[in-house]
Amino acid sequence: MDARKQRFDEDDLEQLFAGASRIVAARGKKSVELDLAKDPPSREELARAVLGPSGNLRAPALRMGTTWLIGFGQPAWDDWFGPG
Repeated sequence: MDARKQRFDEDDLEQLFAGASRIVAARGKKSVELDLAKDPPSREELARAVLGPSGNLRAPALRMGTTWLIGFGQPAWDDWFGPG
């Protein structure tokens, strides 16, 4: 799916993350890990972690199995893909 053509906002989050067990939301040097299976976040907490100032899903957004990596933060990306 191309986020430039299809936008995702707060109303789409439940459907978008259906089947996901974990979300790692990165923003700069900080990241937040949400365990959807053991401790599901509130709708507001989820929206705060994954939506940008425009109210749309932050980019980039990658799904790997049941885990989502949302937003860009070098430390989080290095954890997933190794130092560039």
